Amino acid sequence: MIMKKTKFSVDIHAPAEKVWTALWDDTTYREWNSVFSEGSHAESDWNEGDKISFLDGKGEGMFSTIAQKIPNEFMLFRHLGVVKNGKEEPLDEETKKWSGAEESYTLKDTNGSTNLAVEIDITEDFEKYFSETFPKALNKLKEIAEK
Repeated sequence: MIMKKTKFSVDIHAPAEKVWTALWDDTTYREWNSVFSEGSHAESDWNEGDKISFLDGKGEGMFSTIAQKIPNEFMLFRHLGVVKNGKEEPLDEETKKWSGAEESYTLKDTNGSTNLAVEIDITEDFEKYFSETFPKALNKLKEIAEK
């Protein structure tokens, strides 16, 4: 299966520090990620090299690592596998097709505003979903950060 690097971006009228907090603070993360799935949250200590689980309200989702973190500037996740019933599943043929996919968040400060650029590796079967849903999630994030 072919992975396609897809880019999304949004200009937010707030400093990078405020956008960073809106992205990764537990309360606001849950708020902007609810666009993808109600109850979405992340479980992690948010340190570079740490494991992170991205889960829905039922404890289903995926586990990843924080491959790189530069506070207020850049975050890179490397997605590894699936979580079912709160447990990491062994890699199966389906998961191997996307294991290693990356998702990055780049914040560029421009005169007190911030351009947030997201790059995500997605498979064809999720392309339409993310093309429709990611811009909605980023608009929700913008709304939060501009408060």
